[in-house]
Amino acid sequence: MVFRRLAVAGVSVAVTMGAALLAVAPTAAATSETSPPPHPPASAIAAADRAADAPDIDVAKVQAHLTELNNIATRNGGTRKSSGQGYRDSVAYAKSKLQAAGYTVTEQPCTSGCTSGAGPNLIAEWPQGDATKVYMFGAHLDSVGAGPGINDNGSGSAALLETALALAEQHPTMAARVRFGWWTDEEQGLNGSDFYVRSLSSAERSKIKAYYNFDMIASTNGGYFINHLTSTAAQPMKAYWDSLNLQPEENTEGAGRSDDYSFEQAGIPTSGYAMGASARKTSAQAAKWGGTASRAYDPCYHQSCDTTGNINATGLNRSVDGIAYTLWKLAVGGTTPANDFSLTAGPSAGSVDPGASATSTISTATTSGSAQTVALSASGAPAGVTVSFSPASVTSGSSSTMTVATTSGAAAGTYTLTVTGTGAVTHTTAYTLTVKGAGGCTAQQLMANGGFENGTTPWTGDTGAIGAHAGQSAHGGSRFAWLGGYGRSATESLSQSVTVPAGCSKATLTYWLHIDTDESDRVAYDTFKVKVGSTTLTTLSNTDASSGYTQRTVDLTPYIGQRISVTFAAAEDSSLQTSFVIDDAALQTG
Repeated sequence: MVFRRLAVAGVSVAVTMGAALLAVAPTAAATSETSPPPHPPASAIAAADRAADAPDIDVAKVQAHLTELNNIATRNGGTRKSSGQGYRDSVAYAKSKLQAAGYTVTEQPCTSGCTSGAGPNLIAEWPQGDATKVYMFGAHLDSVGAGPGINDNGSGSAALLETALALAEQHPTMAARVRFGWWTDEEQGLNGSDFYVRSLSSAERSKIKAYYNFDMIASTNGGYFINHLTSTAAQPMKAYWDSLNLQPEENTEGAGRSDDYSFEQAGIPTSGYAMGASARKTSAQAAKWGGTASRAYDPCYHQSCDTTGNINATGLNRSVDGIAYTLWKLAVGGTTPANDFSLTAGPSAGSVDPGASATSTISTATTSGSAQTVALSASGAPAGVTVSFSPASVTSGSSSTMTVATTSGAAAGTYTLTVTGTGAVTHTTAYTLTVKGAGGCTAQQLMANGGFENGTTPWTGDTGAIGAHAGQSAHGGSRFAWLGGYGRSATESLSQSVTVPAGCSKATLTYWLHIDTDESDRVAYDTFKVKVGSTTLTTLSNTDASSGYTQRTVDLTPYIGQRISVTFAAAEDSSLQTSFVIDDAALQTG
């Protein structure tokens, strides 16, 4: 939660809030909450209050995401601040899981209004349901610079991620679209969500029927707060917590201080859950909810002790289940289709050598109503793998043979293919393909869009660095990636994930780099690094500046047979610019 905005008569102003919110002493210890018994299962809610049976989200899976976010911060100086590598690694972690689950995923660079070097917003949409009726669920993914931000706001981010994965796994019939947003630069002033809302056309804005925000939903001494408690948008969230007899209150502490405010200012109905930041729990609240009166809801707010030890698992569980309940209530169809079918793959997995193929029987069955024609397709196949069906469409109750064929150059690894059956409704089933490590090597260039001429895909990170920028020139074509050049403290990076095929004897990364600088000392003030994962393979600096491009080479042979993330990263100190301009990157096997 950002500590700088306050909503006053509809106006956002920067204020000093020290008197409004009492300070607390730092502590690394998680406080236990004396609270009502664990909530009943979601099925205990009256059927009249439900649009569909929402799943009971496994809080242990949410906590596993929090552990990974904490590990990411540990690897990056103890923080996931928006302008650092910890934030970009957090984006990559969530993005990989969402893409594998079948979401349409977009990284949106914040090109105006954000802190210098801030990473992108991450947007994921479930591609089913009425596209003119969108319900959006969001949380900021960045932390403050002082700590890893696991309650603030790993808790909201992880809860949304696991809810999104549960939606994909359940694959219910959708009445509306669901869109998730993980925001950058919230801690510096709600900047990422503000940029997103400003980037929407009036037509796109009108499609968003409500936005739900989740910021600090696992505070160790927390309460149960809802944004705009009495609004129409809040009613499904309130209904769930009411069913647990939690007696939620209005989130007055958070008013105007999190990303829902960006949507509220645009006239979009908003609500959300929160469990409190640095304000202190009252005696009445302690009597109602348990916990310690006169102590902050989160004693580790904006501190280094906001780690996985600073999580109230009971509150987190109640929050994430309420999120799922709200999503299902608003966006999931409440009736069984008149004509429906099931879809299965048998076997559901296969293992092949490069150049070989595997087969599976895709079976359908009519589960309600009349039989229907089902068209079959598959997604998720890596390079060198093709999927075909014989026949390509069946009448429900019949089956088709799926053939998964690989080339000799197919990269070793395990891949999840999504088989989709489309009729009056749509269903999917998964098939796991393992390409063995044995086999020969086909010499090939593996890096996509290494010359940056085709937009930003598949690069991740600070993709705003890619373009035909004035002040620098390309090595080839018209576009390039310009990292640094600010003349102040800043970090930027670009990453791409690549599978290096097994069976090859050599793998080499090449790229053209132009370094120019205003530094005059022979001291490495500003640096450029090439990394695979968290391992730095090359470090250059302002001392390597030259008048033109120089081709650089990195040996990636030790990574043969692995899927790796290649990162170009630049860091500048507080004064005198150094620009690191990259073009024509390639990863060649042989």
